[in-house]
Amino acid sequence: MRITIIGGGPGGYTAAFAAAQRGVEVTLVENSNLGGTCLNCGCIPTKTLRATADALELSRRLAEYGVTGGSSALDLDAVRRRKDSVIKILVGGLEKACAHHKVTLLRGMGRLQDAHTVVVRSAEGEVSVSSDAVILATGSRVLELPGLAFDHTVVCSSDDALQLTRIPRRLVIVGGGVIGCEMACIYQAFGSEVTVVEGLDRLLPLPSVDADVSALLQREFRKRKIKMFLGRTLKDVRVEQGLAHGVVAPSPFVPATSAGVAEEAIEADMVLVTVGRASTTQDLGLATVGIDVDKRGWILVDDCLRTSVPGVYAIGDVCGPSRVMLAHVAAVEGLRVVDAVCGVPRPMCYDYVPAAIFTVPEIGSVGLSETQAKERGGRVACGITQMRELGKAQAMGELPGFFKVIVDADSGQLLGVHIVGAHASDLVAEAGLALSVGLNVHQLADTVHAHPTLAEGLYEAVRNAIAAMKTA
Repeated sequence: MRITIIGGGPGGYTAAFAAAQRGVEVTLVENSNLGGTCLNCGCIPTKTLRATADALELSRRLAEYGVTGGSSALDLDAVRRRKDSVIKILVGGLEKACAHHKVTLLRGMGRLQDAHTVVVRSAEGEVSVSSDAVILATGSRVLELPGLAFDHTVVCSSDDALQLTRIPRRLVIVGGGVIGCEMACIYQAFGSEVTVVEGLDRLLPLPSVDADVSALLQREFRKRKIKMFLGRTLKDVRVEQGLAHGVVAPSPFVPATSAGVAEEAIEADMVLVTVGRASTTQDLGLATVGIDVDKRGWILVDDCLRTSVPGVYAIGDVCGPSRVMLAHVAAVEGLRVVDAVCGVPRPMCYDYVPAAIFTVPEIGSVGLSETQAKERGGRVACGITQMRELGKAQAMGELPGFFKVIVDADSGQLLGVHIVGAHASDLVAEAGLALSVGLNVHQLADTVHAHPTLAEGLYEAVRNAIAAMKTA
């Protein structure tokens, strides 16, 4: 059995290692560094910068903890070196893993010649690889908006922002989604005056993000003096003498809340565009082979990640936003495809995928939001515990946030959990497990949680949900 994988990101390398462990002969094709967007210009560098921002902010609060003396300042060159070092270590680990698992790593651009043949082009020439199955895992790229073309100096992408060439005095971020909000927190900690322009009427305007989560984050942004234009868009952007000039205008996406809103001129040292991702399928030879894509170029697959051509699978971001574009989802999709290729197909389920958003405070969520739960019908009850009610949170000095548990008021079935606050990205794992194995709130309430911990917040929220079931 032979598999060729095009793309060495979380989906591609996870599939490669899993297949090799099962005795499959694997060829992994990658044109750049292993690790994909996540490791090289996404999850890992962003969280590395977030760690620096956290350390910087903690240093400014040391007096609260009874620690005095010293001063803190940002050494941008040192921050950049640390970020690059983290990436280099992890990329090196993946290269060693390829060697350990005897995965053949080919450097170059992979293109389908037919359903079982991939041609790899590099500076050294072409290599043709034949296999029993092909996995397409080429990820996505930053999306460029009309009127906001990247010059990579003043009008920048998220990739540019991670290069840390400078900290702009005034930063305008177009897009209040996950990337935009994370960047807003990082650059505000680094000293920028940050303004976020979001076309919808709240930050993190995703169906899976509970409205209460957005409301708390907006409150925390105001505390941090991060300015927000919600239900607004940025237009008429021009760059003159190293500065961006534009107009904040009413958004066509929320006409009801934008009615009567006046336009406002805005000036910035940098405009950061974080409005989504675009497909990377243009040079894969999909049309030649007959693989179906949607109108934006995303590959269409079934529940087992099979494309329209037998023997060719697709995983990760390349399948587009109709699925879940997260690194950990791509990894699990890779494992599902390996199962299918080895004769044990298992459909992919996206119902209980945990999401982690590294804003300040952090956000962790899994399952349905309150709005989604109510839209499904039936009686819904919610239990909420504030982070500040926990002894551990008080001891840590980390007070903003809450735990919100959403349940079916009749059966006690757990429907969703939303956590905002310190370590929310770690705390959501328990909720993800509970949802995936079908635990109800009574079973969670019977689970003893250690004291004093932040995890007690979930326990208390569950108990509050049980009380709320009686009055829902």
